[in-house]
Amino acid sequence: MPNLLKMPKLLAFRYKDKIEAGCDEAGRGCLAGPVVAASVILPPGFKNDVLNDSKQLNEAKREELRYIIESEALSYGISFVHEQEIDELNILRASFTAMHRAVDQLNQKPELLLIDGNRFIPYEDIDHECIIKGDGKYLSIAAASVLAKTYRDEYMKKIHAEFPEYDWKSNKGYPTVKHRDAIRKIGDCKYHRKSFTLLPPEQLELF
Repeated sequence: MPNLLKMPKLLAFRYKDKIEAGCDEAGRGCLAGPVVAASVILPPGFKNDVLNDSKQLNEAKREELRYIIESEALSYGISFVHEQEIDELNILRASFTAMHRAVDQLNQKPELLLIDGNRFIPYEDIDHECIIKGDGKYLSIAAASVLAKTYRDEYMKKIHAEFPEYDWKSNKGYPTVKHRDAIRKIGDCKYHRKSFTLLPPEQLELF
């Protein structure tokens, strides 16, 4: 578990005079399930010394922060892009689409989108800046990271009950050994992304 006391404090804003919305996604590298994006506008003066990139937090901390973010944010949006649409668009475009739809849900129009990562498709007439590892630098992006991760994990736990063989309650659709062993044994299902390489190419045996 990360040492929370040593985590650096994240920045409250990039430009003090702008309404900024942090945007991030979860699930891009999974074999199954949706990609989920969140967009968050935090109030001026928002502070939280624990909030960070969701990958640096354990599940209990993420759930605590989800409640705080949803309670204190000026506005937030969550969007799911499911397997069929991922296969139609490709995962990168699906991630951008999910972010656009999350911004659509905001009840206040931001003046700047802070995007975690190095690429983005512009959204309408709103300026944006891409920030590599932004979820570990800015509070609003970290908040979006936490919401995207917790909403997606919650969904994967629900569909685990339908297909427990894949162990989604634990791996959340990522390509773990157990997940791929199950695909190898029983095949894929309706929640798998057909455009992804679900199983690595089998190595040829040398005689």
